[in-house]
Parts: sequence; structure tokens; C-alpha cells
Amino acid sequence: MNAHGDSAWLERRRASLDAIPPVERRLENGVLRVTRRFRGLTPAQAVRYLEHLGGVQRGPAEVVGEDWRAAFTTRTVPVGPSYRLTEIEITWTGRPDVVDRVVLHFRLKAFRAPG
Repeated sequence: MNAHGDSAWLERRRASLDAIPPVERRLENGVLRVTRRFRGLTPAQAVRYLEHLGGVQRGPAEVVGEDWRAAFTTRTVPVGPSYRLTEIEITWTGRPDVVDRVVLHFRLKAFRAPG
């Protein structure tokens, strides 16, 4: 169950999000590495979301949680001829089951974010 009253809600959101593949997903020596890009989020929002998922900011672009780490870069990308958005590329590394959970919940937060 979740805040929306049924576990099917999470599965529907997961299916919607899975339509957008990661930039990278690789498992090496038991460590999962997942990279995804998000447009319209500020670095402060990304850090706040990661902190809500149990992480602690360790540097200007690094948040570390139990059995996971997230590092990000930002850039400005064009959207159409005259509009620009911030794009954040986040790479998570860590224990596969933990990274998958953190990435899913981050994406759910980012999916609902304005921008």
C-alpha cells in the first residue's frame, strides 16, 4: 500500500517511468551503476530529494546514503529555439537492490516536480 491507497499505483508509475531508458545501467563486481538525466530540476531540488531518500550531502554535487552514492553534473540545454532548461545527470552506484529502490523513488519525486 502507499499514500494513494493501493500498490497498483506504484506499479503503474514504474511502468510509465520504465518507458524512458537510463543513459547507462551496468553491473560490475556486484556494484550497480545507473545514470539518468532529468530536465527542469535545480541542483538544490536534486540534493533535497536525495536527502529525503536517506542521503547526506558530501560535496556540492555528491550525496551518499547507506549502500549507495549519487554524483551529478548540470548543464543548460536548449528546448526549442529560445528556451533553456537545467539538465541534471545523476549517476548512482552501490548495492543493486538499494540503488534500484533509490533511483525509482527519486524518479517518482522528479516526475511530480514542476519545471
